[in-house]
Amino acid sequence: MNKAQEKVLVATLCGLVLTAAAAFAVQPAMAAGYPVDNLARVSGVAHWDQLNVRKWPASYSQQVGAFAPGVHVWVERCIEVKNSSDWCLVDRNNTKGWVNSRFLTPVHDWDI
Repeated sequence: MNKAQEKVLVATLCGLVLTAAAAFAVQPAMAAGYPVDNLARVSGVAHWDQLNVRKWPASYSQQVGAFAPGVHVWVERCIEVKNSSDWCLVDRNNTKGWVNSRFLTPVHDWDI
């Protein structure tokens, strides 16, 4: 095994360890009081901006889509991440992924 292969192997192992640690740190819960299986509205985003939807509940995760301010989304579940933000798994049409819960406002039937 040459030096380049060793570096790749070490980097891969480090990545696996970090991924495993992150999986154990994330525990399902009701984040910031948002009930699961409920509608929510994208809020707190500038009218000219969009809310990024992520593949995993982390700001550095791959972006899989975006929602405009005011859009209604279905909140499937939320998690509380210690020493970080709360994240919710949301779905709208063909876009499904994780968003920071601070950008969601629960919607009641009369708000639609």
